[in-house]
Amino acid sequence: MYTFSWRTIFSWTYVLRFVVLIFGLFLYSTGIVCLYRSSFGLDPWDVLHQGISLHSPLSFGLANVAVGATLIVICLFLKVIPGVGTVCNMLLIGLFVDAQIRLNWLPDLSHASLLVRFLVNVLGVLVIGFGTACYIAPHMGAGPRDGLMLRLHTLTKLRIWIVRAIIECSVLLIGFLLGGTVGLGTIIFAAGIGPAVEISINLLNKMRITERLVPPVETSTPATASELDQIQSTAENPC
Repeated sequence: MYTFSWRTIFSWTYVLRFVVLIFGLFLYSTGIVCLYRSSFGLDPWDVLHQGISLHSPLSFGLANVAVGATLIVICLFLKVIPGVGTVCNMLLIGLFVDAQIRLNWLPDLSHASLLVRFLVNVLGVLVIGFGTACYIAPHMGAGPRDGLMLRLHTLTKLRIWIVRAIIECSVLLIGFLLGGTVGLGTIIFAAGIGPAVEISINLLNKMRITERLVPPVETSTPATASELDQIQSTAENPC
């Protein structure tokens, strides 16, 4: 049984888990910046974020935050309780993206060679895969999009990959109609993100990172912990 404990929150183990969570979210945002700057095509959710940013005062990163917040509200109506990781995911990825774009550590590559753009795009997918594994490892709550996916899977009884595909295709279509960038990179992401996450999770497991981060008695809400177990299981054994 998963229980909540203030004592655990103030433990070094919890602090370490939180640091790994933030590191994973930062890596995830770095991967998004690589996709964004490569001008080779974004992943479905970022196509939507970009489309929203084109038709609102919101920046690319803040559109990410707004969508995440909306999904958390929807999930609350679907009786999904967000965890610490859920809220951090919603807030920090978009803020990290905007900060990195402002720093301009990676310039716009739209005029670079096709090979350079391709390599940066692939690098972005790999970084997002590793970042995903890192923010999953501490078991502190599913991201807003994953929470929605898992809840719809439970309600509809459809297989997870079918639910995910429906969500991703719907989001991609809306983003495209709003003017988001769809290209070869979108296909690369769709084909590569699953293997990238799976390989990264297996790597962390071999290094016993997850085992060291998560104590035998977890300290989070029952729904959140259960969802994270499902996410990790899905990533390790894709449907």
